[in-house]
Amino acid sequence: MNVIKRASSGTMESSDVYVEIEPAQSGLEILLESVVKKQFGEEIERTVREVLSEEGVESASVRVVDRGALECVIRARVETAVRRGRGEA
Repeated sequence: MNVIKRASSGTMESSDVYVEIEPAQSGLEILLESVVKKQFGEEIERTVREVLSEEGVESASVRVVDRGALECVIRARVETAVRRGRGEA
């Protein structure tokens, strides 16, 4: 089941991540902004893609604004944004 509406999760506070998701025509588009992008950008994007895959999302546009969040926080924020985008939460 794919995303049907625009949704978000998280904050712009330190040690958190803000995730915005919206429907896309096809495929996944991930835009990552992070204060630690040089060190952890690939790992953050891999985590986002894993959660999207686990949730069965095949097409969406995702904007991730990371402020140094831990992996568990990133996973929770992406999952919440997906569920909100499906109208489940």
